[in-house]
Amino acid sequence: MTSPLLHDNVPHTTNRDFPGLSPEAKTFNWLLDAFTTNTAGVREAIAVSSDGLLMAVSANNDRPNAERLAAVVSGMTSMAAGAANWYRLGMLNRIIIDMTDGYLLITAISSGSVLGVVAEPSANLGTVAYEMTLFSTRAGSALTPQLIVELKNSVQG
Repeated sequence: MTSPLLHDNVPHTTNRDFPGLSPEAKTFNWLLDAFTTNTAGVREAIAVSSDGLLMAVSANNDRPNAERLAAVVSGMTSMAAGAANWYRLGMLNRIIIDMTDGYLLITAISSGSVLGVVAEPSANLGTVAYEMTLFSTRAGSALTPQLIVELKNSVQG
């Protein structure tokens, strides 16, 4: 069975080298880099697993900053889940935090994993949200427990 992540219209090359990763993991990382690079106003992006651990980092993000962002994204996701449970609001779609000098956006991917994005104040939130949804649809359909473990292990080293 072919992974939904691996299809003809997604290149499988990247400027970053991901030695030893499966094709699915390489494609997930490529999709994150492509989202960050091609979406106007996006500074950086990360993927965080349901247990709050960093799964993937965009190429323009350094490791210490990515870990801090993962902690913030994990905490915000947990608070949103608590509010959703208490008020019976359903599953998480998106969190948008509007600050003076930019935005923090979080959207569900699948299996409890989320995409965290830092965007410029000039970013078109509709466009960023749309691109986040596209990323989540493309990447989330192939995000298996095995792929999540592989991605987390790849950023731990």
